[in-house]
Amino acid sequence: MANLIYSVVTSLDGYVADEDGNFDWSAPDEEVHTFVNDLERSTGTYLYGRRIYEVMVFWETFAAHSDQPAYLQDYTDIWRAADKIVYTTTLERALSARTRVERHFDPEAVRMMKAAAGRDLSVGGPDLAAQAVRAGLVDEYHLFVTSVTVGGGRHFFPKGVPAKLELLDEHRFGNGVVHLHYCTRA
Repeated sequence: MANLIYSVVTSLDGYVADEDGNFDWSAPDEEVHTFVNDLERSTGTYLYGRRIYEVMVFWETFAAHSDQPAYLQDYTDIWRAADKIVYTTTLERALSARTRVERHFDPEAVRMMKAAAGRDLSVGGPDLAAQAVRAGLVDEYHLFVTSVTVGGGRHFFPKGVPAKLELLDEHRFGNGVVHLHYCTRA
């Protein structure tokens, strides 16, 4: 059975975006991006909400600039090689290859995907991730905690959902970001 992984960059006070929707403070440097690349090599399918998909679809055409650093080219290849499912009621069609649009998030369908998948699944976007967390589907969390506070905005974790997590690993980066790897406990 594959794992469902929620990987997110968060401010120190727990937000993925500030009150204006900005997340420019979360851009990873080369060291962090290379680490993320290595984590995401095992991802076979990305589950996205519409907003995060519209941000991530950038990687569909990014390689058109061959003068980009190797770590960015590497992530482009990783992203393009994976399947993507976008859960949205407003997006009419997929904007990238290997992508399908689903109108509603179905926890049971995701359970079946996990059971049948040969590679891990990743959930992206705090609203979609909240649905997966509430349904008890998320097996692992990769938090990249930045050394900034934004004071409010979009939380990375749904409110009102208690969770027992086990810290598996931590890693500090030169730019002040800390990676925390958790798994769920029964």
